[in-house]
Amino acid sequence: MDSLRIMCGIAFRGAFEAVVLPAFERAHGGQIQIEWNATNLLMKAIDGGSRADIAILTDEAIEALETRGLVQPTRRIKLARALLGVAVKRGAARPDISTPEAFRRTLLGARSVAYSRYGASGLYFAKLIQDLGIADQIVPRATIIQSGFTAERLISGEADVAVQQLSELMVVDGADIVGPFPAEYQVETSFTAALFRDCANFQAAEAFLQQLRTPEAERAYFAAGLTPAD
Repeated sequence: MDSLRIMCGIAFRGAFEAVVLPAFERAHGGQIQIEWNATNLLMKAIDGGSRADIAILTDEAIEALETRGLVQPTRRIKLARALLGVAVKRGAARPDISTPEAFRRTLLGARSVAYSRYGASGLYFAKLIQDLGIADQIVPRATIIQSGFTAERLISGEADVAVQQLSELMVVDGADIVGPFPAEYQVETSFTAALFRDCANFQAAEAFLQQLRTPEAERAYFAAGLTPAD
């Protein structure tokens, strides 16, 4: 089997590396090349001409690609949903984020909050703190990353609180998940997989799509902090 190329949001990295990719490779062989990044950055790459066999992005991004004729409308499946959460370094005191008021106090009391500049979680968080009227106090001390996992900044000591999707926080060894955002501030991000219209490895790509909704894969999503799509 020829190499399968995938452009994938980092929310799936934990589940894929632990279970989904090894299971697919055992069943089908071949190599899988994955470009991991935030959906917004992958969309910029696509705008610049980058392509793969499969895109695994937010629902909105896949719909935009379908409108532009870049993915196959009959070759797409809903995968999972992700919630936003908070993490600290393992062993650190776990702050209270159980209510909107406690969540706000935790953010204001943090030495530095790590969040993503371009990821969906970071864009939402930047707007949230603006709406809450605390951006002027948070941003000057924040650790804002261009890409990757915010919880890595806990391990390096650059930040003491990290904000990102729960599945992304869970990837980082040494990070302790405090919990999801309070319901009043929570948003859910849904992800869809689709084949590019000019998919070069159609047989492998079709097999991979089927692998993504097996019971084994769905158990991996749960374990990695995602909720499989209905």
